[in-house]
Amino acid sequence: MINIAIDGPSGAGKSTVAKLVAAKLGITYLDTGAMYRACALYAVRRSVSVNDEEQVAKLLPDVDISFAGEGESKRVLLNGEDVSSAIREHAISKAASDISKLHCVRDFLVAQQRKIASESNVVLDGRDITSNVLPNAKYKFFLTASADVRAERRYKELIARGADIEYEKVKADIIDRDKNDSQRAYAPLVLTPDSTLIDSSEMTPEQVADVIIAQVMADK
Repeated sequence: MINIAIDGPSGAGKSTVAKLVAAKLGITYLDTGAMYRACALYAVRRSVSVNDEEQVAKLLPDVDISFAGEGESKRVLLNGEDVSSAIREHAISKAASDISKLHCVRDFLVAQQRKIASESNVVLDGRDITSNVLPNAKYKFFLTASADVRAERRYKELIARGADIEYEKVKADIIDRDKNDSQRAYAPLVLTPDSTLIDSSEMTPEQVADVIIAQVMADK
């Protein structure tokens, strides 16, 4: 079974790279970030604070997250509704960072992620894949880039989607999310000793994907 775990801060390009790796190796890409975003969207739509663990826990039994399609046409479904665009809104990014700090949410989603990984060859990216979700994965990577580079990437992505937002706001939110992700008490973002560190600041997604694939293929 091939399990490839990729961690890293917001805007490092994890999802783009993970999709490329999965496509080139012909295995499944599991968007764990989309799962947290879907939970956040569900809570926001029901006017439940993403910081209120007791109330969020009550919502989880009614949350069904699934994926449809393949490659670039892959869609995220929340209780059967296509929320692929809604979960990428800027406000949901911050809500996802907050809700991901809750034990109930992490336990709920990690159980699903581990089950999928135990049943298929898969690439997973997120904040605690190497340290918590799949600590025994053979292939573990930590993808990062400077805050300026990550903010510029995210800003261009949001503008391309028609968002009305200032670059400085995006950068401030990136820095705030870094703090949230690395300092949360439960399953924080960390560089594990057995993960390969890749700084993508001066690399294209294709170059990063090639580094990961080379390491996997070297074992074959």
